[in-house]
Amino acid sequence: MPQTERSQRPTGLAFFLITAGIIAFAAAFALTLDKIHLLEDPNAQLSCSFSVLIGCATNLSAPQGAVFGFPNSLIGLAAWSVIITIGMAILAGARFARWFWVGLNVGMLAAITLVIWFIGQSIFVLDVLCPWCMVTWAVTIPVFLTVTLYNVKVGNLPGGASVRRVAAGAYSWIFVITIVCYIVFFIVAQVNMDVLNRL
Repeated sequence: MPQTERSQRPTGLAFFLITAGIIAFAAAFALTLDKIHLLEDPNAQLSCSFSVLIGCATNLSAPQGAVFGFPNSLIGLAAWSVIITIGMAILAGARFARWFWVGLNVGMLAAITLVIWFIGQSIFVLDVLCPWCMVTWAVTIPVFLTVTLYNVKVGNLPGGASVRRVAAGAYSWIFVITIVCYIVFFIVAQVNMDVLNRL
């Protein structure tokens, strides 16, 4: 069964990867432009600055904005370009080996781990929400879930028949699971940042 599913071209997944990749790439690009403006003029009014609560200047200037010694948005530009390319390749008829899908999942695991850390830093340390960052977070969550559940249900990741059935069922509920994740994020932000009263 997994072999049969794996041999089918996942066009739905491909379209999703392309769409999500374009959205997140645009956010990373906008964040990169804002970083350049901030370097040119530390007092510049950035496109992402809406209020004391919603803005990216604090994030861009903080150490958390350059975890590896360069702006985080550059990681986004590179990584989301790869995601878009993978989606386009699938539509073009490419068939990827199991190791490739596993590698993609490892990459998405790294991405969601960083996103969770960034969310924690924004809520508990920096006390500000970066709009372009939130777009990236909002995209990374469903992409991670989709890639992981797809890989489990077709057998690219280890798991018995029952695990694959659960993954296949959850795969069709990605939208709902993603909304639940968003709600959890909002509740945590509201409790710790009083978002509604500070907007």
